[in-house]
Amino acid sequence: MTGEALRSENLRKVYTTRGVPPVVALAGVSMEVHRGERVALLGRNGAGKTTFLKIASTLLRPTSGSIEVFGFDVARTPERARPYIAVVPQEGKPFFHLTPREQVYTYLRARGIGRETAKARTEESLERMGLLEFADRLAITLSGGQRQRTMVATVIATEAPLLFLDEPSIGMDPFARRDVWESLRTLSRRGSTILLTTHYLDEAEALSHRLYIVERGEVLVSGTADDLKRSVGGTLKVSMAGGAREVERFRSFGSCVADGEHLSVIVAPERLGELMDLAVRSQLTATVGPVTLEEAFLRVVGRSINEE
Repeated sequence: MTGEALRSENLRKVYTTRGVPPVVALAGVSMEVHRGERVALLGRNGAGKTTFLKIASTLLRPTSGSIEVFGFDVARTPERARPYIAVVPQEGKPFFHLTPREQVYTYLRARGIGRETAKARTEESLERMGLLEFADRLAITLSGGQRQRTMVATVIATEAPLLFLDEPSIGMDPFARRDVWESLRTLSRRGSTILLTTHYLDEAEALSHRLYIVERGEVLVSGTADDLKRSVGGTLKVSMAGGAREVERFRSFGSCVADGEHLSVIVAPERLGELMDLAVRSQLTATVGPVTLEEAFLRVVGRSINEE
């Protein structure tokens, strides 16, 4: 293997249908994912995240531009790239007539992994994902969260050099989500590279070394979670009940957002004391907390990640 784990240059995808205006899913996406990194791709529904993952995993051809996996062009030589890739597709489901144990083992054998190694990895991945209790039940009898865990267990068992996960923890309870997080951290420590999409901003912040925010098929911003939070204009958020009526007095401290009678101010740590003094003089009760990734996302995109 040579080159970065993944590199795209001006990647475009336009869907065309006779009698219907073209739909631009990707409008020139360029990005790099370094070996051993965990990178999150964030954006609202329809932003282009799944299209990007489908092209990167050789499931869809781009309209123009290029994308390489470990130096192999996925459009020109997909057969060279595929052995290095494993994918959890959005809302993918295990084969209904197989058990989780059969699903994982069969997939590993189909990838050319030897019997003993496949057996050992199957048991390890089932245990990581808390599936041993359900390992011999048919997939059709499992809950949605258990099926999703089976899909994640199937892919992490490959220990592939590059993993694509499209909303991997969707439908899971909080405990299962954290099992996924720890499994992905373990894989990256072993050398795997991970590119995931998620609507859970806490998941993106907990898992990723770097983030890309995509909107309408374009990369708006990239960096670490801390980079994006600092871009809001400060690292602290001061919330004041009844502060909206005093918004003009607080504008000099940073970004102000009024919600009804409530006022939130993003402020740098060095100005926090001055702001709190003003809140006391204005007879306002103020609470202080860290700026969240959601607030950074709202600042970049202009709307919530869950807003259509």
